[in-house]
Amino acid sequence: MTVEFALNAEVRSDLGKGASRRLRRNVAMVPAVIYGGEKAPQSISLLAKDFAKLLENEAAFSHVLTLNVAGSNESVLIKALQRHPAKGFVLHADFQRVVAGQKLTAHVPLHFLNQEGSVGVKQQGGEVSHTLAEVEVSCLPKDLPEFINVDMAKVELGQIVHLSDLTLPQGVELVALAHGNDLAVANIHASRVAKEAEEGEGEAEGAAE
Repeated sequence: MTVEFALNAEVRSDLGKGASRRLRRNVAMVPAVIYGGEKAPQSISLLAKDFAKLLENEAAFSHVLTLNVAGSNESVLIKALQRHPAKGFVLHADFQRVVAGQKLTAHVPLHFLNQEGSVGVKQQGGEVSHTLAEVEVSCLPKDLPEFINVDMAKVELGQIVHLSDLTLPQGVELVALAHGNDLAVANIHASRVAKEAEEGEGEAEGAAE
């Protein structure tokens, strides 16, 4: 089922750090800016509680959002969030306009499947380590995936899964691969218990000799 992400926003004319602080403190709003496309950047504000609720869904970070600004809809992606260093709530947001028919870049989360049942874990006693939690993709807005699956079922002990091993949806490219960087995504390595047992056997053999 496709999830629709939409928020109401207000045009913000009172700009500057002082104005942003007053906005957050007095009316529980989040200052933000929309940029990109052929339009000029636009300063807006969002109701903090509505924005926080939307961000609880992981897919919001890799999904085209609809912002209703003064009765006009803008299709955007979340490009950057500035959060409070201690409390974690959003202080400021940057949105990039999405133009139909023009490629965009976005960070998409990785979902790891069949980890416990993989060859390297179930049959060979290894442990899974993740090197990446998300990847940057390039595609048309209509092809933007909410996540990319990484199937670990056939991965063996000592084997590394790279970007080039991923199965991508049609029309989606990995930015790192396009630049020649075939990064490691995950691997299965010997468990700590197995390593300690192996080291213990080695010490015992040395003492016996």
